[in-house]
Parts: sequence; structure tokens; C-alpha cells
Amino acid sequence: MMRSISIAKFEEGITNEDATIARKEVIAVSDGAGGGGVFAERWSNYLVNHLPDKPIKNYKAFDKWIDAIWEPFYNEYETKAKAIGGLFLNKFYDEGSFATLAAVWKDGSWISYGDSVAFCYNLQTGDLQHSFTQLVDFNNPPYLINCKDPLNPDGFRYGKFCKDKKSVVFTASDTLAHYILMMYEVSNKDRFAEELQKAIDAQTKNSNFIKTAMTMPLFDFEKDVVRKLQNCSQSFLMKNHIKGLRKKGLIGHDDYSLAMF
Repeated sequence: MMRSISIAKFEEGITNEDATIARKEVIAVSDGAGGGGVFAERWSNYLVNHLPDKPIKNYKAFDKWIDAIWEPFYNEYETKAKAIGGLFLNKFYDEGSFATLAAVWKDGSWISYGDSVAFCYNLQTGDLQHSFTQLVDFNNPPYLINCKDPLNPDGFRYGKFCKDKKSVVFTASDTLAHYILMMYEVSNKDRFAEELQKAIDAQTKNSNFIKTAMTMPLFDFEKDVVRKLQNCSQSFLMKNHIKGLRKKGLIGHDDYSLAMF
């Protein structure tokens, strides 16, 4: 069942700025932010591939980990930026590279920075635990890890999922994560009425996805969301699944990444 899949936006020649890994000890997703800086896809890839096998337990440990890995990346890509020169080099010096991160370790410990999300769904109880704040916050600019600038402690979240043999643990980049959390809340709309209304009242593109989901016939979150994601064992299956969700007006346009134990 352990896998990681990442697919790019549905246009020719588009760089996928997400990165994802599924190792025995840790799964992770990182969303490289191409709206600022350069080398976003390299930085996201670098972050997930340098995660330790043992859990990062708090902000101090996270800061220490970033402090230990940023400089080799910076030096390598400074050389590449110098070879390109001009405005590109200036942008590297001014802005660096940006990415989010969400990771979960085998024991259920998780960290997140930005709007990539860690999830834990219990097949027996139907409860979904997650690392995010609330649905409406997907509309906010995410906190981002930069390859040269200090971290902001406010961007870091951590915890430990209560998990057992009936738990499905996974991570997702923001647009896919919004779809997952939205569908869970809509399938439990009595419980999440206030949170859903707040997200609808924000009047963003995400509000439209929520309104569409709320007009759907009755659906089963486990069967129609979790199981279908579990069935995406290869990239082409994930791509077909996402295309179907886009056609229904349930998900935005982005790179899409999923890692699963």
C-alpha cells in the first residue's frame, strides 16, 4: 500500500513543482512555490529527500534540521544561478527558493509547514485527523520554508496521530488536501456546518467547490474519497481520477501529490 505519486498541472511542458516520498519510516509531500523565487521544484525535492527516519518532534528540532541542510542546497544552486546570470541570479539572491512541507512518521508523529496536509483516517470509526487549521484557511497565503531565510515559528505545526491497524495515513499537497478535507466535512455537514459556512462566505474559488460538493447526492467518504485515492496505485490512475474530480467541479487546477503508508 505504501506509495507516493505526484502529477503536474494538465498542460504540456509544465514543471511539476511538488515532490513526494514514501519510505518505510516516513511519508512526505512538499509543494514548491513557483510564485516567488527560483528552483522551487529542486527545493521541494531536496526537502523530502533529506527528511530523517526518526520523527522531528518540535519546532526546535525542525529549525535545527533545516539549519543543517540548507547550505549545501544554497551553494549548489547559487552556482547554477550564476551560470544563468542576470535577473535570474538577482532573483535567487533576493528571494531564494520556497516550499511547504508535510510529513508523517511510522509512529504517527507529524509535522507541517504551510498548506500541505497530513491525514489519518480510521476505517472503523470514520474519524479523520489532520494537521491543518480549518477549511477556510486554504484561502490564505501559506507559510513557506525558504532556502536562505530564517523560519517563522508561526508556520510550524506538529503532533501525533492516534492510529491503529484500521488507520490509513497519508499526506497531500494543498489542492488535493482541500478536496479531501472538504469532502469529509460535507459528508459530516451537521458537525461542520459552521466551518463550511465560514469557507463559503469567503467567496473564493474554493467556496464554489464546497457549494458544488454540498449539492451532490449522498456519498460515502470512505468509499468515494479514501478508497478511490488508495486505488490510485499509478500516475495514470491518479491523473484519470483528478480529471474526473475537475469535471465535477470539486477540485482546483494545480500540481497534485499524495503519499501513503
